[in-house]
Order: sequence, then structure tokens, then C-alpha cells
Amino acid sequence: MTKAIIVTGTDTDIGKTIFAAALTQALAATYWKPVQAGLAGETDSQTVARLSRRPVLPEVYRLKMPASPHLAAETEGLEIDPVKLQIPETSGPVVIEAAGGLMVPLNREKLFLDLIADWRAPVVLCARTTLGTINHSLLSIAALHHAGCPLMGVAFVGNTNPDVETTICDFGGVANLGCLPLLDDLNSMSLAAAFSGNFETCDFLNFERNFNDA
Repeated sequence: MTKAIIVTGTDTDIGKTIFAAALTQALAATYWKPVQAGLAGETDSQTVARLSRRPVLPEVYRLKMPASPHLAAETEGLEIDPVKLQIPETSGPVVIEAAGGLMVPLNREKLFLDLIADWRAPVVLCARTTLGTINHSLLSIAALHHAGCPLMGVAFVGNTNPDVETTICDFGGVANLGCLPLLDDLNSMSLAAAFSGNFETCDFLNFERNFNDA
């Protein structure tokens, strides 16, 4: 059975792709973004491949429109089939990046949260550190708990804000995995250094190992 870690976020455009690249690199993992909505410019898979220098699996759905997956698919006359989005078999760990936030619809019947719950793999919730993050983060934590998803903890992205981070993790009853700072010079080496300086790789490996052995 492939050992998988799911990276999701409290919202779109909060830095979860950069965090996913850092985690993929740190774990010597393979990366997979099953649904890509928006093909203009560098895609998330291309970003992760460039920053992590690790293998990247092809997306199942590559949709042109930068929108919710269900809307982007419908503009192309498609409907996303969750059956096609099963965790692929890999020789080592795989980091899976979800699309947008938890309540983003895949189709007219299923949210991305439903797919994450079906996958039954450990989840890392990425959250920003700026204004509004307490509300968004606690709602996302509650949704993951309600769906029965095994939540490793929260990975913050941005300028560290200890009071806010502690508030979220205390009220949410989850671990603070660390905070990935914003990098002016973002490249493979600087990202690896930032991750190793602010996160403990063993936190991810031990949780994943204990989960898979349970």
C-alpha cells in the first residue's frame, strides 16, 4: 500500500503548493496533483517539479479554466469522476495536493473533502498567518474532524504569528507542525533550508508510520 500524505488548505492561493514542494523534497517523495484547474503559466505540478526536483505524476484532469474544479470541468463538457482519482501506487511515499479549500466541489454531488475522507490518508492543513486565518482554519479543522480525516496538524505559511498559531492549534486541538516563511529568493535550496529550519521531518514520518501500522 502506498504511503500517502494529503496537503490541503484553508483557501486557495495560500502557499500550499510551495509547502507541498518542500514536503515532497524533505520526504524524498513523489508528488501528485490529481486535478489541475487553470493551465495558464506554470502549473502546480511544474512548480513542485522545479522546486523539489522529485518525480511528479501526471494530473488525471487538466482543466483550462482557473475556477472550482466542477465549473472548470463543465466548461469543457466534462464531469469529474472520483473513481478515477484513487491514490496511485508508488515505490515510496506520495504527497497529494488537493485543489483549493476543503469545500471546493469536484462535481455537482461531491466535495473535495469527501474525496479526502474516502482516501483515508493523513492530512496536513496549510493555513496563512494573516488576518482571517483563525476563522478559516478552525472551520477547516472542524470539517476535517467531522469527516473523520486523520489530521496531522497545521502547517502555517507566511510571517510567523505565534499568538495566532497557538490560538488556532489550541482551539482546534491539533499540532502546530511549523511555519514556512515567505522567501524572496525561492529556489530548491532555499526552500529545503527553510523547511528544515522550521519543521521536523520526523513529525510527518512518525505520524504516517503510526497511521499505516494502525
